[in-house]
Amino acid sequence: MDIRITSFGHLHEPAPTDAHITLDLHRHFRDPHVDPNLRTLTARDRRAIRAVKHTPGIQQLLAATLTQAQAYARSPGAGAHPLHIAIGCADGRHRAGVTAHLLARRLRRRGHQVALTHRDLHRPVVERAPA
Repeated sequence: MDIRITSFGHLHEPAPTDAHITLDLHRHFRDPHVDPNLRTLTARDRRAIRAVKHTPGIQQLLAATLTQAQAYARSPGAGAHPLHIAIGCADGRHRAGVTAHLLARRLRRRGHQVALTHRDLHRPVVERAPA
């Protein structure tokens, strides 16, 4: 099955409206942004990847989302309609990007064609008070 994954930041633009599954990470998972050493990094930096991967609950969320995507892949419309998964956090630079990358990798290992887009990864850090 063809799958599109879009990572995004809520503080830049709203979530994609055409997503079948939307994961909202910005209130329930620790934000690397609050660590000054990680704030300017992105989902492409090893320290940010490590921080997100070891966030409590992320591995379970990935497993649950993979199971959900597999259910869509077994549906009658799987061949005709690509599945769109949107993953958002506050500014789209850490949690959403890393989680999207990890999910894409797991889905590819199961034979799915995955297109991954990081909508807001290139945008500047959004300065805000820690949540």
